[in-house]
Amino acid sequence: MPGTDRAVRYSRRRLYGLALISALAVAGVANHTLHWGQKAASHATAGQHAATPAISLQDYEVVIDAKPIPGAAELSGITYDFDRDRLLAIGNDGPAEVVALSRSGDVLERYRLEGFDDPEAIAYMGNGRVAITNETLQRLNFVDIPPQSGTIDAKGSPFLALGLNMHRGNKGFEGLAYDVAGDRVFIAKERDPRQLFEVDGVAAALAGRLQLALQDHTDWIDREVSTGDLADVCFDPKTGHLVLLSEESKELVELDADGRFVSSRPLAGRRSGLAHDAPSPEGVTMDAAGNIYIVSEPNLFYMLRKKS
Repeated sequence: MPGTDRAVRYSRRRLYGLALISALAVAGVANHTLHWGQKAASHATAGQHAATPAISLQDYEVVIDAKPIPGAAELSGITYDFDRDRLLAIGNDGPAEVVALSRSGDVLERYRLEGFDDPEAIAYMGNGRVAITNETLQRLNFVDIPPQSGTIDAKGSPFLALGLNMHRGNKGFEGLAYDVAGDRVFIAKERDPRQLFEVDGVAAALAGRLQLALQDHTDWIDREVSTGDLADVCFDPKTGHLVLLSEESKELVELDADGRFVSSRPLAGRRSGLAHDAPSPEGVTMDAAGNIYIVSEPNLFYMLRKKS
């Protein structure tokens, strides 16, 4: 009977339609569940990263703002002497020198540099030894700091030269940091191109065990750091993180041990907390308490402390 056949076909289509709607509903619930599961996993991962110790540069406030260092000229680098709880700043204009400072920026000692050509950055390695960069030659000299004010002579001192992407202009090794526990030096090349290198086994090599290993971390810079240049770098032993300083962008940038961006802080503008923009920030370091120190050409000293 035609009417009966139509009724059967209609019933079948209705059943198929109901089945299709049920299937889509189940799929929708499953997709909704998966979507929220992914969001939960993402939040959990973010929570893990948030729980990882960090320097958190945005939490620092200005304690000392642009304090002039008398007699210093063109301060271009600074490091923390943890053996004597003091700072060592390097200047490369007039007579090149290392100036020992208290943590409040008062001059303690002066060490004249002899035989250095364009010394730009300094890193304290322990037991009175420092590494000093020669920017144009892309060379590191390893020398000892005298017990009192005197002369530091590069002649005959051990050195490490890395002729990588040599540039005729003044755009070579600009920043330097040392990780005591890992016995590794971090070297920042200013620009054209910006680069970051790690040299492992430096102190061991100086002691006669030649086991140097060079790593290129320029991909960290290309991926995570948008500043115009790299003026200096410091290593924080508490977190294993790096702090990079840009002179052109007037900014600090924190990277974790895998080269991922963590935080940043300006050194110019209202958000910097400074009375005036840092004119030419060239050096950065941290002390054992986590305080941050910056020197800016020609002779200005800054201290930042984490808010309680």
